[in-house]
Order: sequence, then C-alpha cells, then structure tokens
Amino acid sequence: MQILGIDVGGTGIKGAPVDTERGEMVGERFRLETPHPATPPAVVETIAEVARHFEWTGPIGCGFPAVIRDGVALTASNISKDWLGVNARDLIANATGCPVTIANDADVAGIAEMRFGAGKGRGGTVLILTLGTGIGSALFIDGKLVPNTELGHLEVKGKEAEHWASAKVREDKDLSYKKWAKRLNVVFNRLHAYLWPDVFIVGGGVSKKYEKFLPRIHVPAEVIPAQMRNQAGIVGAALAAAEGLDVRGAPRIEAVGA
Repeated sequence: MQILGIDVGGTGIKGAPVDTERGEMVGERFRLETPHPATPPAVVETIAEVARHFEWTGPIGCGFPAVIRDGVALTASNISKDWLGVNARDLIANATGCPVTIANDADVAGIAEMRFGAGKGRGGTVLILTLGTGIGSALFIDGKLVPNTELGHLEVKGKEAEHWASAKVREDKDLSYKKWAKRLNVVFNRLHAYLWPDVFIVGGGVSKKYEKFLPRIHVPAEVIPAQMRNQAGIVGAALAAAEGLDVRGAPRIEAVGA
C-alpha cells in the first residue's frame, strides 16, 4: 500500500509516496520552503503543490507542528497563530481532493521510529525527542502512543526548553556541540525526573551527528540515536494514515512484552 506522506516543518514542507508495509519512501522526496508567515492559506497551498508534484490522487498522511484533535490545530508553535482552532485536515483535503489523516509531527515521526527504527521491539516507556526548529516529543508506553505530549514546551531555566536547547538555538547562537550538550543534559534530566523513561531516542536532522553530543548527555536511562533520520516524518505520516491514527484511538505499536 502506498500513501503520500507529508511532513510540515518550520523551514520546509516535504513529501514522498511511502510503501507502508516496508516503511520506505518510494522515490525521491520533494521539498518546498515553508512559507513565512506560515498562514493557513499559504501552508495549505504549499502542501497541495507537493501533492500535485506527485500527481497524487490517493490518501495523504500529514505530520503537522501542532497539537491536533479531530483534525483541528489547538496549538501553533512554529507556524502562524492563525492556525489556532482551524480544521487543518479539512483544509488540506479540500485543496488536494484527497482523503487526509493529520497528526502531531513528532507523534508520527515516533510511530515510524517505533515501527521500523531504533524503537522496534521496545517495551516499557520510550521517549522520542526530535531536535530541530523546536523540540518535539513522542511518548510510548508498552508500544502505545500517548499523543500530543509537547514536552519541548517544558520550562527550563526560565524559558521553554525548545527556546533554549533546540538544534535551531544551537545554530543561531553558534554553540559548540559541547556547550549545546550541557543544555540538552538539563532538559533530558528534567524530563527523566518527571517520566522515568527506559530509553530516550533522539531524532531530527542533527541526529546524524549524534556522536558529537549524545555521549555528553548523562541521564539515568539509555540514550540512543534515531535510525529513521529525516525520513521519519514522511514515513510516519503515511503510517498514521494507513493505521487510522487519531488522538482518540492511537494505534498500538508491537513491542516486546506488549
């Protein structure tokens, strides 16, 4: 089964057809810059352009940078506040003429990682963090997603964690990986104190350079790099559509002991 997966990020909107049985993109991904300001009409038109690029007429799965409930955006972290209260699912479906499933971007990336990546076969409590424009989070307990956790907004040092320790902050402030890891260490330990995960899985584009910072993170839990890397959002969005993900019935991911 092939589904078009679309990943809406703070800097880019990316998509590709995905073989949901194998968890792999079919062909090259197509990427457009995220419009600024990222208003509903501008973002929806960009998503539609991605679909037109592939001449797509089938189902679409979309990972979106917001808390999503029944298709409606309830937060707007790295997009225009005009999205608040908007039914993003319906807007995208109307613009593309395709059936659409939409969910939080970190949640869908987490599904991909649990199904085909570093989380495959993992039981217990797994916390996946995506380090990028912000800090996304996906929490799994014995293979079941706890949706819309948004742990990147946890307060650390008087700021939201993602405004202090995201990959974008590292770039903007030209922090060395050593200095950045000190910030991440504070965030990871705070999260551990609240949730006591068995393992942290660290994703986002920067995870391909994990050896520069992960060994400097000291927390009483296993910390490992994600394996799906930049494909996670696209593949996970397609999987969300294939599995009928919504926040009232998050799918169970098969895990050891589940």
